Amino acid sequence: MNPTAELLLLTGAAVVVLIVMIAWLRMNAFLALLLAALLVGLGSGMGAAKVMSAFQDGMGATLGSIAGVLGLGTILGGLLAASGGAEVLAQHMTRLFGPQRVHLALMAVGLCIGLTTWFAVGLVMLAPILVSLVRDTKEPFLKLAIPMLAVLSIMHGVMPPHPGPLVALDALHANLGKVLLWGLLAAVPVAAVSGPFFARWAVRHVEAGMPELPLVEAVLAAREKPSLGRTVAALAVPILLLLSQTAAELWLPKEHAFRGVTAVIGNPTVALGLSVLFAAWAFRFTSTEALRIGEKSLGPIGLTLLVVGGGGGFNRVLRDCGAADAIGQMAAAAHLPPLVFGWVCAALIRVATGSATVAITAASGLVAPLVLNTPGVNPELVVVGIGCGSLFLSHLNDAGFWIVKETLGLSVSQTLRTWTVTETLVGITGLFVAWGLDCVF
Repeated sequence: MNPTAELLLLTGAAVVVLIVMIAWLRMNAFLALLLAALLVGLGSGMGAAKVMSAFQDGMGATLGSIAGVLGLGTILGGLLAASGGAEVLAQHMTRLFGPQRVHLALMAVGLCIGLTTWFAVGLVMLAPILVSLVRDTKEPFLKLAIPMLAVLSIMHGVMPPHPGPLVALDALHANLGKVLLWGLLAAVPVAAVSGPFFARWAVRHVEAGMPELPLVEAVLAAREKPSLGRTVAALAVPILLLLSQTAAELWLPKEHAFRGVTAVIGNPTVALGLSVLFAAWAFRFTSTEALRIGEKSLGPIGLTLLVVGGGGGFNRVLRDCGAADAIGQMAAAAHLPPLVFGWVCAALIRVATGSATVAITAASGLVAPLVLNTPGVNPELVVVGIGCGSLFLSHLNDAGFWIVKETLGLSVSQTLRTWTVTETLVGITGLFVAWGLDCVF
């Protein structure tokens, strides 16, 4: 057996062992990720010291980009919930759309927030609103949660200014405006299939209760609820701050002084830190109340951060042992059309490494020569196809899997049967929609 085939089999075995340890043996997820990383690293001949170095580097890199964002986003969600702002917004949305169509309202809000913010940020910002809507409308939890997840995921994987699509856009020399246009056009049927349509099935086959978010009932009982304007402003500030950096990069010259300002305030960690301060002021919390709410909000996410870091370590070991390169070689041997080839590369790398950004980055590099040297190829739709492929089959080696599980209070089994299936439907539906648009246009 050649080394590439051995590496592919080893990667597949590591993923299977990971699932067995967590879902069947009920092992702590972080320990399972560590053992799976050792299995694939030692099996590929990396050496124990190199495996552990890669695991630590991957863990540090993942937490470096996510820990602050997730923590501050959770505090922002806690302030929104404890102030009653989530309830206020939920009531207005229910009156506007009606109780039976409130999932469409969540999808619309998810699109606006997800277009400019990271998936994890959008999820923790919308979680209190989701819980309030479930309480007010008495609708099944999954009927509202799954469409929201689908929209946030599609925005993260397909639409600039998220990092993966920007890398693909640059590698394939695609047009930003056209990527946004095709991405939004493709997002409608993809979100419909993976969101409301699948949610109808999930509600009948998966039992899932509403999560207990960190609400401060004593504060709620003693306070007047904020106005709709203050609530919307608290949600809009992080979006505007994050969008400021992207807008400056698109429309201002590199030497412009204001780009230095937007580089700071548009950084996700800084933007959410400023947003927390604004929300505490807008909801009229005292410093003591805001501190107590923040501490209560952060309590449940300690294990989540550890597991997310473990997923990053496992991903780095898979990359350093050559799994991504082996998968790319296997996909290249299939001689597929550029759009399908890009999707297959992204999907396989996503399943192996668990990272949508890694998948879309690696797939863009693999498919770029084919796209740039083949006449008649639509590079913007290839970007959309690769983005959908990078979302395919999220499972236990994906940081997003654990963020969804903990934020929504699901078990591993429930997350596999809801979130994993949603992501798989996003990937498959996205392929056919992008391919169909490519054939027609």
